[in-house]
Order: sequence, then structure tokens, then C-alpha cells
Amino acid sequence: MKVTRNHLAIGFLAIVAVLAVFALAGVPLVPTDALAGLGMLPMAMSGEIDMKEIKTLLDKQGEALSTWQSKQDDKLKALQDNMLELAKKAGRPNLGGLSGAAGGSAEVKGFLSYVRSGDTAGVIQSKAASSGSGPDGGYLVPEELDGMLTKYLRAASPMRQLARVVGVSSSTFTIPFSTLGTGATWVGETASRPATATPGFASIDIPARTVYANPAITQNLLDDNAFDLENWLIQELTDAFGDAEGAAFVTGDGVNSPRGLFTYDVSATADATRPVGEFQYVPTGASGDFASSNPGDALISLVHAVRPQYRANASWLIGGEALEAIRKMKDGSGAFYLWQPSQVAGEPSTLLGYPVYEDENVPAIAAGSLSVAFGDFSRAYVITDRSTSMLRDPFTNKPYVNFYTTKRVGGGVQDFEAIKLLKFGAS
Repeated sequence: MKVTRNHLAIGFLAIVAVLAVFALAGVPLVPTDALAGLGMLPMAMSGEIDMKEIKTLLDKQGEALSTWQSKQDDKLKALQDNMLELAKKAGRPNLGGLSGAAGGSAEVKGFLSYVRSGDTAGVIQSKAASSGSGPDGGYLVPEELDGMLTKYLRAASPMRQLARVVGVSSSTFTIPFSTLGTGATWVGETASRPATATPGFASIDIPARTVYANPAITQNLLDDNAFDLENWLIQELTDAFGDAEGAAFVTGDGVNSPRGLFTYDVSATADATRPVGEFQYVPTGASGDFASSNPGDALISLVHAVRPQYRANASWLIGGEALEAIRKMKDGSGAFYLWQPSQVAGEPSTLLGYPVYEDENVPAIAAGSLSVAFGDFSRAYVITDRSTSMLRDPFTNKPYVNFYTTKRVGGGVQDFEAIKLLKFGAS
């Protein structure tokens, strides 16, 4: 079959008809101006218009396509800007739902009014005692805001993610425990039931310590209603308290701060005979290092030093230096790393099948250092949260307004069998 210009014209008209259908359906595949021009091309192909008209038509189509492309570029840029703004907001605390006119309790609104303007009509006076000649307890941060602060502190602290966190209303949290166990005996159906062993009891006291921060801001920014004061304040307190708490839960001396996990006495004695108040350690086999031969064996020994009931919810807590050394370890074949990176966003990587948490506060590797912990941290370590108070101070540091904020928090070990430590030593 011989294809003529008329055949080409008919085929081209069919294509234009399909494009027109999409345009009428609200999904234009080409700009409407360009579509109109395309409809005239068959006429040129059949000789009904001259080449000058064709050139003019093509120029118009080019202009239409250029205009359409420019509009699409503008829409794409606007979409990208919106996505960047959403990502920026997602990366920081957002209190808009609490401070907005439609959200938040009267207590929250009253407190935020106090923060911005100093109005004390809607805030609750703290009962926290002052010390020395310093300021009084200030005003209590509402539970909604205090809970949000705690949420972001948890995200910043591996220990808060792993340990048991409880809210308390007293200055000391007391945990009783049995030293001997109640005891149980098997008996026959008609046999006598003599008394079981009398349990012994002791207790662990975790006092609430005081940590404070004193962020400052200019009065001009406070007067600017467009300034996001609430988010700024929460972020400042998260950074300050997060750093202080993170160090205390790991290496705190327990005097004016919580007692850190790595500051308790240790011994190589197993659970059955080790006194209460000591952690068991497993040696690496070399002073200040892993053993040169089969270094991963120490990690396996550490896992199995923890009893099975604690391994079910066990995790690793490791400092950066030790973690780097561990990530380089391979199995006996030398083909596979012991460390397995996470394949799911937000999920921790694993070591020997257990999740790994890195904490920069864990002691660095040194001769005899304790630089790796493994076990059930929720059974071993308790963090206590009490109230948070704030005092607005526009006088001490003019032209700045200070927000003297105190938080009561404690920490200590309740179960010394739930965690084992790796000692970088020969024995």
C-alpha cells in the first residue's frame, strides 16, 4: 500500500484527536495553544497553507511550550520549598498545637502568657524549696509542656530510651527487694507443709537531684509575636538538660547528680555469690584492647554471662571508640562482620542479634576500662522524673530576659544481675 500525504494527514489528525480528549478530560498532555497549532499541521501537509504560515505556526507553538514549561518549573520550585519547610519543622519540637488559640489547656495558655509577658495570673506556684539565698521554686511547667520536654530528652539520651523511667512526687524513690527469696518446696498430697524460708528485704533509694539551665533571650524578640518562643525555649532546655543528664546517667558520681551506670563496683564473681551492689564484668583478654586472637569471643562471653530471662530484652550500650573497633570484627571465616547495620529507618543496628545504642558518655577504651555494657537496661537502671519549674527573670541580665529552669531527676541501679560489663583487661 502506498502511503500518501493524505494518509499522513489523517493519521496525524487521529493523534491530535486523542490529545484533545485528554485535554477535555482535564489532563492536557501538551499546552492548549500548542494543541491548536498541531491541528493545522495536516493542512500544511495537504498543501492548503504555505511554508511561511507553517513557520509562523511553529514559532507560536515554541512560545506556548516555553510558557508552559516555565509555569511547571515555578510549580515544582514551590512544591520543593514547601517540602523543605515541612522537613525543617519535623526536625524540631513543635508546640503550635499547645500554644494556638484552639489548643492547649487553660494552664498551658496561662503559663505561655507568663513566659512571654510575665503575667502570673494563670500559672501555678512551685512548692519546690529554695536553697540559700537564691530564687524560690518559680512556677511549675504544665504537664503537657513538661511531657513534651521529656519526650525530646528521651530522643536525645540513649539511657532514657533503654532504662525504666518513672514519674515521682517525692524527693526519694525507694525500691524494696528480696535478698533471699521467699522459697518454695514440693510436697505430696497429704504431706505436712513446713514453713518456707523467711525472706530478707533491703531497699535501694534513688534521690531526686536538681539540674538547672538559664537560657536568655532579648526583650525585642519576646515582644515579637511572630517569634516562635515556645519552640525555642523547649529546644534550648532539651539541649542543656540532655547533655547534663546523658553524662550523669552514665558516669555521674551520685553526690549532686544521679549515680551513673558505669560507676558501681565490679567483680568477676558470678551472680550466685556476688554481693548486692556490684556488677559482674567479663575481661577482653588484653589490657586496654581486645585480644589479638578471636577478639569477638569476649563479646560472645559477655552475652552468655547474662541469664536468659534478661537476654530476652537485652541491648548493647557502647562508646564510640569501642564501637569502631567492634564494627571491624569479622566471624571465624573472615567473610562476614559481626556488626549488622540496620535495614529499617529508625531501627538500631545489631551485634550478635541484639540492638546497639551508641553513647558518647561511655568511658573510652583504656587499661582496665569498662567501655561496653550488655543486658536488660529496663530491669537494671531506673530514672526518676519529678516536676520542672521556671522563673522568668527580666532584671538580672538586661536587656535579656532569663528563664531560670530547674528539673528534678534521679537515677540509679535497681538490679545488678540484669547487666554485665566488658572490662578491657587481661583478667
